[in-house]
Amino acid sequence: MCAIVGVAMFAPGVVSSVSGVAPTRSFASGETVTVPVDPADKPAIYLASDTPVTYECSISGGPGQARLAKTTGTRTVTDGGNVWEQILVINAPAKGDYQLTCANREQATVRYGVGREVRTAVGGVFGGLAALVLILGIGLLVGIGGTVAVLVRRSGFRKRLAVGG
Repeated sequence: MCAIVGVAMFAPGVVSSVSGVAPTRSFASGETVTVPVDPADKPAIYLASDTPVTYECSISGGPGQARLAKTTGTRTVTDGGNVWEQILVINAPAKGDYQLTCANREQATVRYGVGREVRTAVGGVFGGLAALVLILGIGLLVGIGGTVAVLVRRSGFRKRLAVGG
């Protein structure tokens, strides 16, 4: 029973963590969009394309000068049939609305989007895993405690029978 409860609590945490990373809004190459950026959300820029492309992005506006930094390694997230690759992180000094433009040189179908860094999903996965282990551990301790209580009571009952009988 505890395993079922643990899995029931674990699965939604993982799904919400991963789905919250993918871009919720996308835009085409060369299009300028206004995006709300909150540094606490660890914003990132994603690219969805069937072919490799060379891209260039710029960010302006907002309450301070934001900077774009390349993502090291390859980080992808799949959402709604789209495979998004994290290409840049947004280092914004303060929360605000920023203007973002991304373009690619090649003639290809490319979509850009703003989501959260893939690393932010790791906390949700580990949190869900910790809840799963905790609930399973509590279930195990309750089971062991119940077994010990039954054995102690039976032992006492047998001793009383032996003395009285």
